[in-house]
Amino acid sequence: MTRPLTPIDLSDTALYTEDRWREPFARLRAEAPLSWREDSPYGPYWSVVTHDLVQAVELDWATYSSQTGNITIAEGVAGAEFPNFIAMDPPRHTDQRRVVAAAFTPSQMARRERQVRERTKELFDALPVGQEFDWVAAVSIPLTIGMLAIVLDFPWEERFDLRRWSDMASNVSPEVMTEEYSQKFFAEMGLMLARFDALLEERRNQPPADDLLSRMIHSEAMGNLTALERIANLALIIVGGNDTTRNSMSGLVEALHRFPEERARLAADRSLIPNAAQEIVRWQSPVSHMRRTLTRDAELAGQQLKAGEKIVLWYISANRDERVFADPDRFDAGRENARRHLGFGHGIHRCVGARLAEIQLHTLIEEMIDRGWNVVPQGTPSRLPSPFLHGITTMPVKIEAL
Repeated sequence: MTRPLTPIDLSDTALYTEDRWREPFARLRAEAPLSWREDSPYGPYWSVVTHDLVQAVELDWATYSSQTGNITIAEGVAGAEFPNFIAMDPPRHTDQRRVVAAAFTPSQMARRERQVRERTKELFDALPVGQEFDWVAAVSIPLTIGMLAIVLDFPWEERFDLRRWSDMASNVSPEVMTEEYSQKFFAEMGLMLARFDALLEERRNQPPADDLLSRMIHSEAMGNLTALERIANLALIIVGGNDTTRNSMSGLVEALHRFPEERARLAADRSLIPNAAQEIVRWQSPVSHMRRTLTRDAELAGQQLKAGEKIVLWYISANRDERVFADPDRFDAGRENARRHLGFGHGIHRCVGARLAEIQLHTLIEEMIDRGWNVVPQGTPSRLPSPFLHGITTMPVKIEAL
């Protein structure tokens, strides 16, 4: 059977830095929801671009494995596999995920919500109303890095080290396959491991506590990980707790600028704010894709797939699926099915910290509305050169009081 070919390499970073990814994905959703790309910097891969097919692959972990290959389109960060719990299948995935999930229970989230509210108010109090500044550097990064430091009980004065390690661990681009980058990567990961090992050892010698590091070191599933496993899981937690929420916070400014009537709608009806927090994750899609690897031959959408082939789940496209989301390119604060987005994944690998991300986004929107602020971009934002994270790296803005 002739495979439908993907006419454009969806891993090309220019699609995302130039913000021209919508049309290629829309064409594929209409013409080839499952297609094959033979040539890319990361080798051949299948692309899944519709909401229903992404869900189907996510739910069949026995066929489409997270464990037999990397979780991104690249074969591995700096050429090495990272054995963290998201890159595992049950039962080991289940055991390790349970340890991390215990730090995100409803009672824990009630306490985190108070902390998020306090920190957001404090940060907003210091913003220069009426003057130009970078929203990413002044708001998105400090809020997410600060919350991550709190969840990990990481030394506050060292919290921006987490940002550096996160950016390096989440980098998916052709440069990561060079020897120069590999050396730099493992040097940084070595520094990260040394710092966290010292903190983990402190927790080991103390009674179990609520912070995530304590839960990890005192658990059977994660208390005796190898050095590489510790690096991998720490990197996963840092990236998951930082990059995705950061990029949604930045995307929010762009969305409200493009659709100013939605900001007015939120001001008139604050009950829409929780839904708007879901909608911005759908609209921004801060994680562009996840990748699985076939454990056996399979048939999907009428196509014959072979064991060992990589299959890329394009969340950024599934969240624009016209059959699920009406007028999908529009940011709609009242969208009735916004919660059907796949921005946090689906099935057993759905983001364990999704509720904390929702709290942070909800609080950010609420604080902007409470203060009567209109955050106005002052130029074109710069975008992350990555097919993995859909991010904004700088966004000059000015706050106008309404």
